[in-house]
Amino acid sequence: MSADPWPIAHRPFPPPTRPWVGFMSWRELLFAHWPIDPRMMRDRIPPQFEIATFDGTAWIGVVPFVMSNVRPRLAPAALPDFPELNVRTYVTHRGVAGVWFFSLDAASAHLVWGGREFVSLPYFNAAMRATPAADGWTRYDTRRVHQGAPPAQWRGRYRATGPVERSRPGTLEHFLTERYCLFSLTEHGQVLRCDIDHAPWPLQRAEAEVEIDTMCEQIDLRRPDTPPLLHFAKHMDVRTWWPAPADD
Repeated sequence: MSADPWPIAHRPFPPPTRPWVGFMSWRELLFAHWPIDPRMMRDRIPPQFEIATFDGTAWIGVVPFVMSNVRPRLAPAALPDFPELNVRTYVTHRGVAGVWFFSLDAASAHLVWGGREFVSLPYFNAAMRATPAADGWTRYDTRRVHQGAPPAQWRGRYRATGPVERSRPGTLEHFLTERYCLFSLTEHGQVLRCDIDHAPWPLQRAEAEVEIDTMCEQIDLRRPDTPPLLHFAKHMDVRTWWPAPADD
């Protein structure tokens, strides 16, 4: 194992040279992805971005997980653990590949306020519960309670079904997961880029039993009636940078 806790050889581009500002861990994470015709995504993505595709197909992801040890870099204490669930797709801006979020539901009023105020991300308050069990299943339940926001709910359970594998560049798994920045758009139309850093994803094949999923109805998007591509990750430590204008 490398002595460097933050190796960068696997990254598609180097991290920012300015100091990183935040730390968090993502736990009990499920990637659930569906292929989407990119023409269906075009009017849902601001024109400043190009829709990223793999073999001509766009993808939309629903990603439930638990946020742990969330803290500023020099803070002595972290926020209590809380669940978060993202709905996302993949874009490029000026040749840089990143994530575009349709929504981020979280059970932390502090994070929801900060994400909306300082990063221009569509965070929403939600009533959420994530319960890992001894048999490997994680039971997950979220219902949006944000005032004035479109309703959204997800309820089910998921678990890993295979060994840990690192995705290879050029594969679909790599395209869907190995992304090291996210983009947002301010109310004035300015593109922001927020860089993140972590080790390569320790992906495992997964299974899920979903009872309720209305997360894509908020953007009036009908997913294909095919099973999602599922991956699980037990734990990932992440550092983040303060967002910066992407057009400077």
